[in-house]
Amino acid sequence: MVDISHIKNIAVIGAGVQGHSVTQAALMAGFEKVILNDISLELIEKAANQIENDEIYGLKTLESKGQLGEGITADFLMRNLYKETDLSKAVSNADFIIECVPEIMKIKQEVFKKLGRYAPEHTILATNTSSMSITKIGEPSGRLEKVIGMHFFPPPIENKLIEVIRGHNATDKTLDIGVALAQKLPSLEGKRLIIRLEKESPAYVVNRVITASVIYINWIIDKAIEKELTFEQIDADILEISPLGACLFIDIIGLDTVYHIMNYLAEVISPDFAPGKILADLVKNGNLGKKTGKGFYQWPEGQTPEIDETNKAGLLDIETTIAIMLNEGCRLLEEGIVKGFKTIDNAVSAGFYLPGPFITGKKKYSEYSKLLEELAERIGKPYLKPCNLMKSGEFLKMRK
Repeated sequence: MVDISHIKNIAVIGAGVQGHSVTQAALMAGFEKVILNDISLELIEKAANQIENDEIYGLKTLESKGQLGEGITADFLMRNLYKETDLSKAVSNADFIIECVPEIMKIKQEVFKKLGRYAPEHTILATNTSSMSITKIGEPSGRLEKVIGMHFFPPPIENKLIEVIRGHNATDKTLDIGVALAQKLPSLEGKRLIIRLEKESPAYVVNRVITASVIYINWIIDKAIEKELTFEQIDADILEISPLGACLFIDIIGLDTVYHIMNYLAEVISPDFAPGKILADLVKNGNLGKKTGKGFYQWPEGQTPEIDETNKAGLLDIETTIAIMLNEGCRLLEEGIVKGFKTIDNAVSAGFYLPGPFITGKKKYSEYSKLLEELAERIGKPYLKPCNLMKSGEFLKMRK
């Protein structure tokens, strides 16, 4: 086990949806000083209020349920939270920094340039990017040997999965410390599941597999609107495998997050990842899902929209969705991103509460290969054609 006792001060850059939850996890992990930084004190105070008073995940709620540990109070943990709008002051004594700013390369690079200037030499710099190149984000810091990815899944204080990814130049020690620190951060679901990736890849494991299926889902959404069908009807098509459907789940993640991921993958992997028209229009109009009160769905405060499972569009096919995810998992195996498909299944299940594509589809690889050949041709998305590893079934030898 790697010794991380020297890591006492954690700085989190960005107080938004992910940042405030990561900050709470760091407080609950018992670090002596957790510094939350953002561009305004108002944003930091809002985040601090959520950390302390959220009705579901807040420290006071957890204290009332006995989930903070014996003798630990919300007030005690909140005393270890430091609010700082000046980035140079926020990181001047940090031992580990987790960046949680918006999923825009330019913004992240600007932050890392400043981290390289202001953070102590020993400090490890982690980016909570969900898809982008860790190495490219970290280059402006001038210390790539200290840069890793630490991808949390929403909400970080609850979801047990963290993907920890080596940037191209990161040392073994840097990655080891990142993994050990991730394991120390508590999850309300129980023991953390840490996926350690020795090789960087666009969107890593879970988002890569899921976003490949969104190529098809976006096409279905655009077609459904042409037919005057509703988003609820689309979601009803796949409720038996995905209790939150597709559109509702994207609303929860954030339409802008999915939009940025797809644009990035369209640039670095295939143009077929480009967002669909409906998704792009919603983002353009500022309708980003649950966090703005409107996305595919209307979000009355405190209420999750309900889906009538009997009223289906009859367009979004479960088998096709599984086939796409199985194929993308096989691509990850071909590229050497992970060694076995069990890792992919575990990560998808933990990250998005979905059955892993291999456990549900591995026996149908031949049938699914034919399905994808036809689909790619029919909707004009050649990226969805089955890869060699899937068509051959050789992935079956790569369980672990």
